Amino acid sequence: MKLYYHPISGHAHRAHLFLSLLGLDYELVEVDLMKAEQKTEAFLKLNPFGQVPVLEDHGIVIPDSNAILVYLATRYGDSNWLPKDAVGAANVQRWLSVAAGEIASGPATARIINLFNKSTDPADAIARAHRILALIDGTLHGREWIAAGWPTIADVALYSYIARAPEGNVDLAAYRNVNAWLARVEALPRFQPFIKSPVGLAA
Repeated sequence: MKLYYHPISGHAHRAHLFLSLLGLDYELVEVDLMKAEQKTEAFLKLNPFGQVPVLEDHGIVIPDSNAILVYLATRYGDSNWLPKDAVGAANVQRWLSVAAGEIASGPATARIINLFNKSTDPADAIARAHRILALIDGTLHGREWIAAGWPTIADVALYSYIARAPEGNVDLAAYRNVNAWLARVEALPRFQPFIKSPVGLAA
């Protein structure tokens, strides 16, 4: 099993994290985004969108981080990671959509602006980040995990960019429930840390 990834990508990290949490054997294949290796003909055969991560598992190729989480949970995980009942599955899917939507356009975008010193004004992304963090903090009130009474792939999908939100000048100090949840994710067996970059509030 191979995971094509880049260490600063939160999308790639969520796939890397879940592979580790499941205790699977895998090989990391770094794709040099600075050299645009994700746009080469060879890589585009794996993912025509030219994005990391991509999982290759015995001839099966799965692009997209959330799709990778669903694949791994279904093929190698137990039903706790991705519940099979309709309500449980829907609860997880809701938060996978948040990871692909509000998290990507909020804390992930704010972080990218800082990491690559883009000229884009980060104010809108930071405001979106605080809106979704407040909602998540409220959802976590009185509960340990976001979609069920135990960790699911929804928690995995949300973790990376929230954990590194300060790199995009998004202060997490006010979100007590979010910070407690981050610590619970980091305490899971075989947790795989996400690389830290000295930018933004983390500098």
